Amino acid sequence: MIDFWLAAGLLLLVALSFLLIPVLRSRRAQREEDRTALNVALYQERVAELQTQQEEGVLDAAQMDAGRAEAARELLADTEGVEAPRVSRLGKPLPLLAAVLVPVLGLGLYMHYGASDKVELTREFSQAPKSMEEMTQRLERVVAAQPDSAEGMYFLGRAYMAQDRPADAAKMFERTVNLAGRQPELLGQWAQAQYFADGKKWSDKVQALTDEALKADPKEVTSLGLLGIAAFEGERYQDAIDYWNRLLAQLPPDDKSREALQGGITRATEKLVASGGKVAQAPAAKASALLKVSVDLAADLKARVQPGDSVFIFARAISGPPAPLAVKRMTVADLPVTVELGDADAMMPQLKLSNFPEVQLVARISRAGKPTAGEWIGRSQPLASSTTAPQTLTIDSPDK
Repeated sequence: MIDFWLAAGLLLLVALSFLLIPVLRSRRAQREEDRTALNVALYQERVAELQTQQEEGVLDAAQMDAGRAEAARELLADTEGVEAPRVSRLGKPLPLLAAVLVPVLGLGLYMHYGASDKVELTREFSQAPKSMEEMTQRLERVVAAQPDSAEGMYFLGRAYMAQDRPADAAKMFERTVNLAGRQPELLGQWAQAQYFADGKKWSDKVQALTDEALKADPKEVTSLGLLGIAAFEGERYQDAIDYWNRLLAQLPPDDKSREALQGGITRATEKLVASGGKVAQAPAAKASALLKVSVDLAADLKARVQPGDSVFIFARAISGPPAPLAVKRMTVADLPVTVELGDADAMMPQLKLSNFPEVQLVARISRAGKPTAGEWIGRSQPLASSTTAPQTLTIDSPDK
């Protein structure tokens, strides 16, 4: 910040120089004008003295002319090189007044329209905060300096929640939603903050927020966790188990919160059993598909391919998107080869073998390394994705 003010001061001095230099020049011109007037007065006094001496008979006419010429030469020598005075229409007071007002107005305008607060915030955020309170204070200044920053409001809301200030967090998440739109994650955070701000009392507002969040994204983790908490507090233990199981399925295996969540499910189960209830079994998960296929090259094609040519072995849906459901990449040198195609080989999570009842196996040779186009191909007949019997596929036809 000191560097900024030093630079601003230097620029201010440059601006003042344009105002003060003309004033200094006018003073110099005034001094030169005064000196010229003095020389003229001395010349006139010398001429008068010569005339007095002539009248007294001390000097004759020739001496009088010589003395007058000598005084004129001295006057000319003293005034030689003096510039003609410049006449300023502004006068002296106006530049001096401007020199005072320019820095005052400049500072005032900068403090009103400038970004000194943002410069200071940038400097502060270059250093790690020493405490959560300091981080919260920084975020509060960010929101004050940038009231249209949805990111700043979101992180300030999270900071308020970490400091057990749910009422402030709820207001901040509401402002974030108004700026960034009704995104499922933001709605879930808002609902959670509102729930704790209301003293852990379920309300129509919280219900509406969680319903909207889960309608847009059934896997929204904050809403699932909150609904589980509310169900547990309301002694609806089966609902709590269901919500938390859904949340558990979304968390990665190494997530640290899995243990606490599993503990909550266990406690809900114990309370349900103790109250005479019975834990409802979750519906059985759909078995994942796994196709085993052996691929070989027709004998008459072996002399027409190169060992380094790419071989793509994949399954695609008979009724569905044309994109492959599961893919393995090999080379001609690997043939014959046996591979397994399953849900783990899916190109996209929603395009799994188990999601489509009937598929076709394809093996394609592509010298360009493109799975969508090549030189030779082999195709199977349609078969069920649940097939467990090994399949055989021969590459024997031109790829058209």
